[in-house]
Order: sequence, then structure tokens, then C-alpha cells
Amino acid sequence: MAITFYKYQGTGNDFVMVDNRKGQFPADDEQFVKYLCDRRTGIGADGLILLQDHPDYDFEMVYYNADGRVGSMCGNGARCAVRFARHVGVIEDVACFLAADGEHQASVERDLIQLKMNDVQQVERIGEDYYLNTGSPHYVRFVDDVQALDVYKEGRAIRYNDRFAAVGTNVNFVQQIGENEIFVRTYERGVEDETLSCGTGVTAAALVASLRGMQSPVKVQVLGGELQVAFEQAANGSFKYIYLNGPAKQVFTGVVPLEVKVV
Repeated sequence: MAITFYKYQGTGNDFVMVDNRKGQFPADDEQFVKYLCDRRTGIGADGLILLQDHPDYDFEMVYYNADGRVGSMCGNGARCAVRFARHVGVIEDVACFLAADGEHQASVERDLIQLKMNDVQQVERIGEDYYLNTGSPHYVRFVDDVQALDVYKEGRAIRYNDRFAAVGTNVNFVQQIGENEIFVRTYERGVEDETLSCGTGVTAAALVASLRGMQSPVKVQVLGGELQVAFEQAANGSFKYIYLNGPAKQVFTGVVPLEVKVV
């Protein structure tokens, strides 16, 4: 038996996408998911997403990290899932779906997907750095030259420090490059390396940038392209009406056997 998969990418953050509305995918097989995401022996991706039926929503998005484990919210993955749901006829131009961190709304506007993120209630200050949860945990550090930084080395050191080692955190390095524009590079847990883009990380970086004087919307450059984050900040420091806007595209499709023996 074999399943059809689709490869999608959002600003270089890439995902194996599977329509699992019939429940045929071995969702509990961690090693199989890891195999599919492997860039040398499998399809290759930063993560895998299952599109599933849900009685109360247009669909449910189940996200797996590249290590095969079920992950938390993935912003770029969610935008790709919305594009995929439209491709297979589950939605038209608007969606209300369920992800790991709860309900989300999204809209399709030509090449762009606008995704409503959940509210952020608190931003923790850690020395000169910041820590917050935008559906996934994110550590944010502003630097002078993000292009020259060793993101793997510096990000890994924070992700595996005494506070974060057990559960992990994503680590974002941010440089202001314009009045309301930043450049972000991210070390992602689960991938355990730098990715070309991270939607929840870009969101976290933009919110922190507003604490340093930037105004909504914040334009965000990543290695894989460009995103935009719009939001409202409340008097108590929390954030609401957060929207992540950017492209999501199908790359290719194929078939993979379910009987693959993963060593």
C-alpha cells in the first residue's frame, strides 16, 4: 500500500503534506515520520503535516517535527496547510481550523496566506533577551550582524542550556534593518538546526521588536524570503489580533510506500 504526499514550502520552511482524512497514515510511527523528513534517505522536510477531518472545524492540522515527534504550533506549516486544504477542496478562500495550540482562522489572498495567531499574554525579559510563546516557545536575541552569526552554534547553546534542555526552545537572532523591518534567523528545536524560516519565530521577533519601538505591521526578512506580522499591543503588555502574512506554495507531489522498512 502507498500514500500520496505533497511537498509545500513557505519562505523556505518546507513540509511533507498528507491528506489523512481517511486515516490511512501511520500517525503513531515516529520512525516513519522521521524517515520521510530525512533529506538524504527520505523525501526531505523541516516537518510533516497531516490534514485531518474534525467535526467542529474545516480541518485539523497535526504537525510533526523532523525528528518524528508531534510538535507544537508551526506558523509557516499552518499557512502551507491552508494552501493545501484549498488545493484538495476542503476550503475555498477562508478557513477555521484546529492546530496544537487551539483554533486559528486564515484567508487566501492570491499568492499570500494570512494566518491569525493566538494572543500572547506575556513576554519575559532575560537579561537583554526575551522569551515568549507564540504557539511554540521562542527565545529572542537582538544582534548587530545577524548574517555573520553562527546560528547553529549560538542557537544550540541556548536551546540546550540548563533552563531549556529538557523541553527545548526555538532560538531567534534578530537585526533591525529598517524603521519597521527586521532580519530573523532561527535555530529550531525538533529540526535541531537552522531553518530558512520559522513562522512562530518571526511572529515572536516582531512582537519583541515592538517593545523596542517598532510599529505594526513589521516587515520580516528571512533567509527564505519575506513575511509580515501585524498586531495590536494592549496597555498591559499583551498582544492580540496577531496576523502572520506570507506565501505558501506547492513544490511537488509523489507516492511513497507505507511498507518501507526504517532502519
